[in-house]
Amino acid sequence: MKKKQKRKIGAHPGAVVFTGNRKVEKISIHYLEYNEATVNSQDLDNQSITSFHEPVDNLIQWYDVRGLHDTALIEEFGRVFNVHPLALEDVADTQQRPKLDEYPGGIFITIRALRFIAAERRVESEHIALYMGPAYVLSFQENEVDCFNGVRERILAGKGRIRKRQADYLVYALMDAVIDQYYTLIDEVEEAIEALEKKILENPDNTIKSEIHSLKQEMLLVRRSIAPLREVVTAFDRLEGQLVTDATAFFIRDLRDHIIQIVDLVETYRDMLNSLHDLYLSELSYRMNNVMQVLTVISTIFIPLSFLAGVYGMNFDYMPELHWRYSYFILLAFMTLVVVGMLSYFRRKRWF
Repeated sequence: MKKKQKRKIGAHPGAVVFTGNRKVEKISIHYLEYNEATVNSQDLDNQSITSFHEPVDNLIQWYDVRGLHDTALIEEFGRVFNVHPLALEDVADTQQRPKLDEYPGGIFITIRALRFIAAERRVESEHIALYMGPAYVLSFQENEVDCFNGVRERILAGKGRIRKRQADYLVYALMDAVIDQYYTLIDEVEEAIEALEKKILENPDNTIKSEIHSLKQEMLLVRRSIAPLREVVTAFDRLEGQLVTDATAFFIRDLRDHIIQIVDLVETYRDMLNSLHDLYLSELSYRMNNVMQVLTVISTIFIPLSFLAGVYGMNFDYMPELHWRYSYFILLAFMTLVVVGMLSYFRRKRWF
């Protein structure tokens, strides 16, 4: 979960400095323009973006960039689309918390995509930035994994409302695609918790405590990534009448409800992890008590046996039993009866 963060020490405000640790092999730019009647899609190189900056009547333009380490490319987008330098700075700052900023002629939003790596029981976080102008949207994804493929396919297929709406609805759809992935993550975390619970009840080894602690840390990361989205979506909703249409505002409010629900689920699973820790300690204590119970029974059985062995091991001259022909066998038989009798008594008492 934790990774070393690069700092922009000494950099001036608005400086575009990539702070991430992951660089994609090749940055890709996908361009898509559409309205209700037509749609055009193509891949661009770094030099061709300037030829597509002119707005077209009744067309929504969407530029999707995957890979953030090329700061010159980010600055070029800023120059072409007149994006505020502070917004460009936040595009390259992969440690930025989710937020919404208003700039003249545009809205800037940062959000985090989360994926659960089940094999390693860790959460992978990806920085995503969105910039919306009057008739265009710029999206920047940190990794090669395309979070917006479902949205793109709906646009190309003409499904849903996207091609009938304005740029604000596209931004809503992109945010909704990321937030829908949170539900998948929550389901996978639930499965991991159930697997841990089963492991605790069946075989609580020494690794479980560290696994629980690690998963709690991951859920803390999830909460920190999701909780600020309530403020983001609320601020987005309040833009109604400016760059946000009345029709889109209804969907944004539904998005806020989803976030509240997800945050509640995250808190529930964090409580479940705390309960798992208590269950782990209780199970260890229970198993230790069982071991101590068995050892106590064994020790209790040997108390009378040790007494008998001690009495007849004192070697006094006047102990007539020592000179009986069958005294040894009689003593062994009596000891056996003592053991059987005590075991029967403990069994009736359910002590083992």
